[in-house]
Amino acid sequence: MSDESPSAPTTPFDALQVIGSQQVALTPALRHIELYTMRGLLTLLWHDPPADHSHAAGMVLCGGAMGGLLGPAEGLYHRLGLEWAERGVAVVRVSYRKPNDLEACTIDVAAAVQLLSGAGAERVVTMGHSFGGAPAIRVAVGLDPLVTGVVTFATQSAGCEAAAGLHGKPLLMFHGERDEILPVEASEVVKMMAGAGELVRLPGDGHALARSGPILQERLDEWLPATFATPMEAADA
Repeated sequence: MSDESPSAPTTPFDALQVIGSQQVALTPALRHIELYTMRGLLTLLWHDPPADHSHAAGMVLCGGAMGGLLGPAEGLYHRLGLEWAERGVAVVRVSYRKPNDLEACTIDVAAAVQLLSGAGAERVVTMGHSFGGAPAIRVAVGLDPLVTGVVTFATQSAGCEAAAGLHGKPLLMFHGERDEILPVEASEVVKMMAGAGELVRLPGDGHALARSGPILQERLDEWLPATFATPMEAADA
């Protein structure tokens, strides 16, 4: 994980340099958390599973170059948070401190994974839309084997060079064939760098994947359970 300060922090959360925090329960299953740092405000929406679940699995969801908490497909991240928390998976949605700053955003996502681990998660999936595909992949490589899989939506290829370090870790990619910002070839390049993975091409859809919500959720319903069941040992190259 890249360092933001000369003091060489030992964990992503240390790298945040948190100077204060607060949180409020929006519902019994959803918390709004604010972490004040020397480099901006990191906001998390944390979907908690019911108390009688093990909390052994988690997801961290991050947005694009402009940030945001809803994700693609007309609020996919919110729907995933509601649905998967009910299934016993803690879901954290990340609003970056400095959108479009790859190093800072990578640390934000990594810190969210670390917080999930501290809350009991043993297996975490990272997801990123557009620019967010790069932090999601970088964190999956840097926090192996805790992160057991990665999902990208209309990812860029810049910043994803670390994908070679996934070493066969589950990688699921979605991309609209009419993406007006990043062509589907960007996801193809990332898949090539990773040397493995599944790319779901979405005919007729654009960068926001606004037409494909049901397709995304159906495929994730199939893919996530198997990925959370992945053994904690790092996969062989």
